[in-house]
Amino acid sequence: MRNLTLVTLFSRILLLLLVAPICLVKAAPRMDIPGVDTPSKKETLTQQMTKAVKAFLGTLDAGQIKQTQLAFEDPLRFDWHFVPRERKGLALKHMTDKQRTAAMGMVKVMMSDEGYRKVNEIIDLENVLRVVENRPPNDTRRDPENYSFLVFGTPGGKEPWSWRIEGHHISLHFSSVTGQLSYTPSFLGSNPGHVLVDMPQKGRRVLKEEEDLGFQLLNSLTDAQRQQVILGNKSPWEMFTANDRTAGKLSNFEGVAMKDMTAAQQELFRQLIGTYLNRYHVTLKNQQMEQLKKAGMDNIYFAWIGDTEPIKGKGQGHYYRIHGPTLLIEFDNTQDNANHVHTVVRDLTNDFGDDLLRQHYEAQHKK
Repeated sequence: MRNLTLVTLFSRILLLLLVAPICLVKAAPRMDIPGVDTPSKKETLTQQMTKAVKAFLGTLDAGQIKQTQLAFEDPLRFDWHFVPRERKGLALKHMTDKQRTAAMGMVKVMMSDEGYRKVNEIIDLENVLRVVENRPPNDTRRDPENYSFLVFGTPGGKEPWSWRIEGHHISLHFSSVTGQLSYTPSFLGSNPGHVLVDMPQKGRRVLKEEEDLGFQLLNSLTDAQRQQVILGNKSPWEMFTANDRTAGKLSNFEGVAMKDMTAAQQELFRQLIGTYLNRYHVTLKNQQMEQLKKAGMDNIYFAWIGDTEPIKGKGQGHYYRIHGPTLLIEFDNTQDNANHVHTVVRDLTNDFGDDLLRQHYEAQHKK
């Protein structure tokens, strides 16, 4: 019996020794990107982004470079969408493991840990859709490897440049103009919004906070406020601005402004806005918050259309928007029996770096 105990003890020690290296690997730094050292505290986000994109391009051969890197003026920069479709650029499925790590490393740099998790979970939902829709493992419409990367211009140069990742339910755009950054338009979606099928992802709600906080804010309003906030009973099939080049379609502010809310309601509203901005690197989040404060947080409106409870089923759905002088956020959960979420963050002055580019070209003209 004593010998058996010693054997068991020895086995457990051996198991701990084997597991320990795995734990160390999991604790590796967040910035583990080929060709990129862990950033110093003095490095700006622009510098980190530049190094990450250069590192990615450095893994590509000549043919892949031609496929991936285009002129900044190329009109494809504005041709964006979040539906399954053929895309220009280099897709994950055509990359080596090293290239994939470097490509996703660019996303890591620009997103928060929370945002990066959401990106990966959205990609993984393609596997869920293959099961839900009874598609074969090699199906190309629902494909977790069909996410493409494009670089416009030359990273690190004096001239403007940008890059993007795009695929089903992901369209993220990052622009650099004289060292200043733009991160919109920025789309994340989730289908299913709530995974109900019996598989490892069951129960997952990638955009849970965005939906739940929206309902919390709605339910905190008085009857008089709800009459102002609720614009209609039937939610739209799609966000109003969809993949428009600019988000000027919604020119009127509707709903209830933050200045007309109670202190508790204002706190909920700020939390809801923060849920979207927390997707991004703290530098981008703070940059946007400073812009919102400058334009006046009191002037941001909350509006709602559709069901006032989270009901799934045919003909159900709910939509809300957050609309201020410089910011538009849209949330829509109407498609697929109200289990298919679309969200977008738009900078009404600086999508694709438009405002930064205007300032840049004006400064050049004066020289």
